[in-house]
Amino acid sequence: MGRKREPDDLSVHELIEGPTEILSRETLDAIRRPESTDADPSVEQTHDLSASATEVTTDLSGHGPAGTGGRELVELARMPAAGALYRRAALGALPGLGRGRKSNDLPAVELAVRGVRVDRAHLADYDRVCGFRLTDRLPGTYPHILGFPLALRLMTTPGFPIALTGVVHVGNRITIHRPITADETLDFTTYAQDLRPHDRGRQVDVVLVGSVDGEEVWRGVSTYLGRERTPGGRERGERPTPPTATARWRVEPRVGTEYARVSGDHNPIHTSRLGARLFGFRQPIAHGMWSKARCLAALETRLPDEYTVEVAFKLPVPLPSTVNFALLPDDGFALHDSGGRPHLVGLVR
Repeated sequence: MGRKREPDDLSVHELIEGPTEILSRETLDAIRRPESTDADPSVEQTHDLSASATEVTTDLSGHGPAGTGGRELVELARMPAAGALYRRAALGALPGLGRGRKSNDLPAVELAVRGVRVDRAHLADYDRVCGFRLTDRLPGTYPHILGFPLALRLMTTPGFPIALTGVVHVGNRITIHRPITADETLDFTTYAQDLRPHDRGRQVDVVLVGSVDGEEVWRGVSTYLGRERTPGGRERGERPTPPTATARWRVEPRVGTEYARVSGDHNPIHTSRLGARLFGFRQPIAHGMWSKARCLAALETRLPDEYTVEVAFKLPVPLPSTVNFALLPDDGFALHDSGGRPHLVGLVR
């Protein structure tokens, strides 16, 4: 028999995945779906460390011009490359190697990279993997892939209040101010804000902003939950009846490897049965941001030129599995498994 998992054990999600903002109670009420309270904490969905970045030698203590909110602006010469930060996060998960960073302050810096161009071949691959139409218009989730290495660099600065080895991805909010096309060059900035207590630890928002010629065109707000031991436990409520499915999708194992290729996140929990088992999963699981992107692809013809879409991640999607996509009242949507358990709930406004 395997060891029984204690409620405060860290799941692999908490070790590896990253940013997002949880849906508020008002948001969940707006889409007429109460927040699920019976999900096992061991399987909470998290954000990937998808395009992790190489070590950057720039001093991030803040010696540049002023950014927003009194933060010092630090410009990097290029977008951090995949590799070193991901390895750093993975090493931090090993016993005795974690950094134990629990600062009570946010880094007073704002990181920036200018001149990020879109590779059309990469964009086409992303569109195919996530189910979007092949066009020159960027899907709403695509700038997240382009700019996340910069956010990850911020989150690995010394003293960041939540270590990557203990984060839970609880949701994601993206705002599109206008359509963005593949021939435009993007500038990205990122900063952290609103460190606050949570009944299961602490949360922090990581903001990633994409601009074109000085005009903000895209914004992603991400909330990390850093779990800490707290007295008491969560009350389990009655599971609500799932909504009627609008579509049913078969999610094959190749989704894990194909999304890893286009996102840069090659975490074995998404791509390898053996790797998943090493972290306590019976089978690989889909990336959380793939699930959100796949839902947006289903809504693609309904989306206006300017909108905000936010989701709360619930249970991970096993690979393979069958999932039910549902349209909800007031521009809400949801993804459930065949037993009615929620994978995510979302809202477009």
